[in-house]
Amino acid sequence: MSERKVLNKYFPPDFDPELISRRKHPKNSQQVVRLMAPFSMRCNTCGEYIYKGKKFNARKETVEGEDYLGIKIFRFYIKCTLCSAEITFKTDPMNTDYTAEHGASRNFEPWRDEKAEEEDRLAKLEEEENNPMKVLENKTVDSKREMDILDALQDIRARNARNERVGQTDDLLSQLARKEVETEEDAERKRLEEEDEKLVEEVFSKVPASGSGSTVVTVKRKADDKEPPAHTLLSESARALIASQATVKPASKKRKTEAKNSLGIKIVKKGKARA
Repeated sequence: MSERKVLNKYFPPDFDPELISRRKHPKNSQQVVRLMAPFSMRCNTCGEYIYKGKKFNARKETVEGEDYLGIKIFRFYIKCTLCSAEITFKTDPMNTDYTAEHGASRNFEPWRDEKAEEEDRLAKLEEEENNPMKVLENKTVDSKREMDILDALQDIRARNARNERVGQTDDLLSQLARKEVETEEDAERKRLEEEDEKLVEEVFSKVPASGSGSTVVTVKRKADDKEPPAHTLLSESARALIASQATVKPASKKRKTEAKNSLGIKIVKKGKARA
């Protein structure tokens, strides 16, 4: 079992390495390598997201005609996990990073923008230290940018104020329309109430008199608190009619008692019995 761990191999005495023929490889041959996605990306074909660190069996080749300070640049070919579309990216030795080349777009990374802004600021400061005219140009550009921002802000404020005025006008118009509707409803309600009052007055102002005659008696009230007796408000004909009715009613009662006596029923009133 110890033989399999031996690192040295046996070479015969007549071994000559120069006699071994070298294999010929193409100048720009591709190699199959196992790698992880260096950045999160999105496939341009199907929109699938590929997160950073996902493993792929990629093909590797050397980019011809491109280098950075004598450092070779390599290109890698991978396939999308969903649609199998080909995606390529290559190394970026200048920024010690990778760049997406074809088939996918790199996702937004805020720290990269902050880093780029910091680099631009440092380069700008370095340039201003050596060139005073550049300082004046940068100040002019900054002042122009500030003026543009202020103009845009003023336009936004004016637009907002105009929108507010339009909204207030709409509110006023809606309030006026609501008031008009309420006024029309109040007028209609008042008209109906007046009609009801007139109808009630017409009904209660007419008192039909009993009897064959159709005499109409109008009742009028005085402004003072004391009201006259009801018989003073009747006309003479009405008074005569009421008096005649009062005289006729006892006769009918008498006929009634006589009829009862004719049947042989003895009616004894309590008042007469006591006497």
